Amino acid sequence: MTIHHLSETVINQIAAGEVIERPASVVKELVENAIDAGATRIEIVTAGGGKSLIRVSDNGCGIAEDELELAISRHCTSKLDDNVHDIHSLGFRGEALPSIGSVSKLKLVSRRASSEHAAEIVVNAGHVDGPRPAAGNAGTIVEVRDLFYVTPARLKFMKTDRAETNAITDIVKRIAIAFPNVRFSLSGTDRSMLDYPATGTGEEAQLQRITQIMGKDFAPNVITLDAVREGVELKGFAGIPSFNRGNSLHQFAYVNGRPVRDKLILGAIRGAYADAMARDRYAVCVLFINLPSSDVDVNVHPAKADVRFRDQSLVRGLIVGGIREALSHAGIHPATTGADAMLKSFRPDGIPLSSSVPPRPTFLNNRAFSYNSFSRAPVPPAAQMVNKPLYTTPSSGFNEDYGNVLGDLDQPTTDSRPAMEIPTVEEQRFPLGAARAQIHKNYIIAQTEDSLIIVDQHAAHERLVYEALKQALYSKPLPSQMLLIPEIVELPEEDATRLLAHAETLQKFGLKIEAFGPGAVAVRETPAMLGEVDVKGLIADLADEAADYDTTNGLKAMLDYVAATMACHGSVRSGRLLRAEEMNALLRQMEATPGSGTCNHGRPTYVELKLTDIERLFGRR
Repeated sequence: MTIHHLSETVINQIAAGEVIERPASVVKELVENAIDAGATRIEIVTAGGGKSLIRVSDNGCGIAEDELELAISRHCTSKLDDNVHDIHSLGFRGEALPSIGSVSKLKLVSRRASSEHAAEIVVNAGHVDGPRPAAGNAGTIVEVRDLFYVTPARLKFMKTDRAETNAITDIVKRIAIAFPNVRFSLSGTDRSMLDYPATGTGEEAQLQRITQIMGKDFAPNVITLDAVREGVELKGFAGIPSFNRGNSLHQFAYVNGRPVRDKLILGAIRGAYADAMARDRYAVCVLFINLPSSDVDVNVHPAKADVRFRDQSLVRGLIVGGIREALSHAGIHPATTGADAMLKSFRPDGIPLSSSVPPRPTFLNNRAFSYNSFSRAPVPPAAQMVNKPLYTTPSSGFNEDYGNVLGDLDQPTTDSRPAMEIPTVEEQRFPLGAARAQIHKNYIIAQTEDSLIIVDQHAAHERLVYEALKQALYSKPLPSQMLLIPEIVELPEEDATRLLAHAETLQKFGLKIEAFGPGAVAVRETPAMLGEVDVKGLIADLADEAADYDTTNGLKAMLDYVAATMACHGSVRSGRLLRAEEMNALLRQMEATPGSGTCNHGRPTYVELKLTDIERLFGRR
């Protein structure tokens, strides 16, 4: 076998295998090029999930006719000089257009504002035709047809048209969030049209753009982030713990304006919500991380979705600390989605809340029944109740058909608590209002000036006990238990070195480790809270965490889990009757405790129903 040069077409097809993974990758590269060109309007049209057609049009600066051949040549770009570590644009490799042209039919039409006419160039499976004069407005149109027709084996790995269409939509949404000053339009035969008008610049414009994409529930359920540490800036919006989703698709992260899917950032988000959200739920958030370009490497992979930070622990600590700090200062308020779910449970089938028209009768076995919107229990029609008393005289007992609808109002109650007084205006001004009743021995009903609050007393007190327990635990070094014989754990030398760098932090949590020659650590003490511990497994897990994130938060997470279990068993149990002062004391403690909107397991501790919503239930609005 002899060594020889590969042809330029084969080289581009190899590069396409890295840069162009699927149709969404093509859209990403073309849209990023448009943004780098200064476009304020970008239109994307697709067909067949992007496999048949992708067309991206923009009103950017355009490409001169004599530069079109360079534009479709490898490693030719206007965005990078000689310093690959000083990148201020989304694209910089000069690989996208030649890679796309090597595996598809590509046509590029472009015109500078100063040019008399546009010019076009065509690339068919790597074969170039043009450039030549063409008709066109200022800006650029890139049309890609029959993607991967040159490499049919790649087509076999494509998903369904619907799945590829959804992937394109997700890519456009992620880019659109970072650039609210650009209008994005997405249409085609394989989708319903999406249009995101430009909202301008600044935080308010950013929030409007995110609301366009993520819906009206986003803005009222998030808090603003603004934190800086050692030159690294964190801005954006983090959802309150009770506003969450079943997957991480609603977590958006940007590094210097570039959308990324970085495992360090995703892990930091999960760590920030670790004890405020269930393990199978995911926070909703949009994070913008800005730092000097010399402190981050975006040249990790041709797709540019991965980045590497010079100081990973700094970035992770900023995200975790910034989100937790913002949540602790945000006060207490529930997710609006909780109230919406409650309203839906009261809503008659098919009747909107704003309607005062009663529901149409439903016919079962040729007998009409109107349905009570609260219990869904069938109520006999009024016509069938003629000449039948609602309740009989005391001498005849209860009517067997309907019972006593007034109830046993004259019977003494088994609850010996005094009746609650009507709350004052001042009491109703508290965020959680004043307690008015306790129902089913677990739910506290409170009243504010404009809403009704329902509190799960067990879940709420569980969070209060947990937070108090954590504060007591971590205000001083945790007690440890000394091992009779030190446990020697062998590790790769580099893992042992990384882990020993965190020895001082680990000792604060009751774990004492020392170096024991190259590639081994000696464990002399373990946290007393954990009881009997699999020392080797614990050390191996901590070493893996130190290698991935340069942290050892896994030990604290284990201790927090023990504390959460203790809090669960030490809190007010369901079924306990509370006096008015006890209920109000619980409400005031909740207002003063960060994170009390959810319990240790991530469930909401209370739901708020606005008076306007209650009035809508009764047709008053």
